Amino acid sequence: MTINFFNVRKFYTKAALYKNVQLTKDRFPYLKRGSYSMVDSTDIEYFKNLLGVNNFVTGEEVKSYNEDWLKSVSGFSKYVLKPKTTEQVSTILKYCYKRGIAVCVQGGNTGLVGGSVPVFDEVILSISAMNSIISFNKLSGVLVCQAGCVLENLMNYVQNEGFIMPFDLGAKGTCQIGGNLATNAGGLRLIKYGSLQGSVLGLQAVLADGQILDCLNTLKKDNTGYHLKHLFIGSEGTLGVITKVAIQCPNSPKFVNVSFIGLESFEKVLSFFSLVRKEFSASLSSFELMDAVAIKSVQKNIGIKCPINDNLKFYVLVELSSDNNYISHSIQEFLEKALDEELILDATVADQPSLIKNLWKIRENIPESLLRYGYVYKYDITLPHELFYEIVPEIRKRLKNLDVKAVCGYGHLGDGNLHLNVATIEHNVEIASAIEPYVYEWTSKYKGSISAEHGIGFLKSKYLKYSKSNLEIDLMKKLKNTIDPKKILNPYKIFPQDEIN
Repeated sequence: MTINFFNVRKFYTKAALYKNVQLTKDRFPYLKRGSYSMVDSTDIEYFKNLLGVNNFVTGEEVKSYNEDWLKSVSGFSKYVLKPKTTEQVSTILKYCYKRGIAVCVQGGNTGLVGGSVPVFDEVILSISAMNSIISFNKLSGVLVCQAGCVLENLMNYVQNEGFIMPFDLGAKGTCQIGGNLATNAGGLRLIKYGSLQGSVLGLQAVLADGQILDCLNTLKKDNTGYHLKHLFIGSEGTLGVITKVAIQCPNSPKFVNVSFIGLESFEKVLSFFSLVRKEFSASLSSFELMDAVAIKSVQKNIGIKCPINDNLKFYVLVELSSDNNYISHSIQEFLEKALDEELILDATVADQPSLIKNLWKIRENIPESLLRYGYVYKYDITLPHELFYEIVPEIRKRLKNLDVKAVCGYGHLGDGNLHLNVATIEHNVEIASAIEPYVYEWTSKYKGSISAEHGIGFLKSKYLKYSKSNLEIDLMKKLKNTIDPKKILNPYKIFPQDEIN
């Protein structure tokens, strides 16, 4: 039986469930607006004439562009520009560069570190209208598209051609491919298909002064000097605006199998992971960990029942994908042996689309279930596998006397990416101070990364030093100052304000 699995799974949640968002400048009163020009009536007329009134947004509609997905930070921009072509982006940036107008580059606005919303009144440059698929080569599997294409739309498009996108994200129904590149997004398939950088063959970007840099290569091999495309992958819109992308797409697997498994300790989770990777190395596409707190949050706040014993300490979701139908029989035998040896305590397996979808619903609803408490402190860190979960009980100890509703750990154990979440009723300075900078100091101590896949943005900028050396940061600043000497692109992001602005 052939299963088109990637066409049935949804893995994104609704926006945060609380509404009143404090302005970033008020929540962080130490911030100072850069010496950028204010937008005047002449600028407004220029943008309207260039884009047309339908692609120049002002008034109440701007509110959703000012606020991040978590409703944790908000700018107060009055204007959103929505170009449709690279040339229009070039014209806009050339004009803003000359006038000294700060620009906030925005894709699908699904980020979790305040990187895609203005801090003050920066003009918002939305790429959402640049959503055309330019070409798809069935022989090479290379997709070329504009940067505003929604990831799920691209997934559906290449699926119909017998291919898949090489990465999958929780926010795929809203996030855009340009933003994915700008944050070097990781996601659910990294364990099988590698990082996004390895799949991007080329891109086109517009520099701060309006120059168009065309690195839209569609060949796998090109060893002609510096690979400038890598400057923009992970740059979070601070070096240029990505407008077009060329990405290598693998063939779609014919068979998919998902297992949901319960275990009694993290040590046994690691042993089980090691065995799964050894036995199914070619077909393992996801290995997701969830602790008991995460599972109980989904059951309590969303109403989705755990399909196996719900009194265990840890749960994993294992996805196998292959062109051969051996995986269903093999995983059944593998799990039976693991049960006999008491490595795992309970398990269920699915190879039908509807059953697979139901298993993924548990994992995909964890973020929203935690938001139901009111406010969530989210930390996206990378750690060595053996230390993957150790920070979670440490944070529980630090917060045991504070009004915290849940502390849980879940994420992509396959690539060492932990999502540490602390749920509370509302934002609290005492709670935040108990977590930060401790969580970053702890991560740095064990040579981890303070941002596995969400980027640095605004919220993590003062903690960059915990993952980058002074020399690395100095070189990054030199690149920024060389490519964008007026610093109009995404100001206040990545670097602490006193170091770059």
